[in-house]
Order: sequence, then structure tokens, then C-alpha cells
Amino acid sequence: MTDKERLRSVVDAQPDDASYDEILRELAFERMVERGLSDSRAGRTISNEEMGNRIRLWRE
Repeated sequence: MTDKERLRSVVDAQPDDASYDEILRELAFERMVERGLSDSRAGRTISNEEMGNRIRLWRE
């Protein structure tokens, strides 16, 4: 599926009364999910323990 087809699919899945902002949010969400899946497939992940350590550092 091309990017253009994927965008159409997301837009077409929205209700007819969806606002411009709601559609943009759905498109952004779709992109974030695709990036996450791509990262996962490429092995660009960290453990839950490491994520917990990073969050603790942010809070300090």
C-alpha cells in the first residue's frame, strides 16, 4: 500500500462529521504507530527496565 493509499484509508475510516483536527490527530497517530512498528522490526527498542531508568532520570 502506498503512503497516499494509507492516508486515504485513515481519512475514509473517519465519520462524516469528523473535524479537520480530529482527522489530523488520527493521521498523526497512524504515523506514530507505523514509526514504532518500524523501529521494533529494526531492533531499535529498549527494555521496560531501561525505560523506567530514563523516566526516573527525567524526574530528577
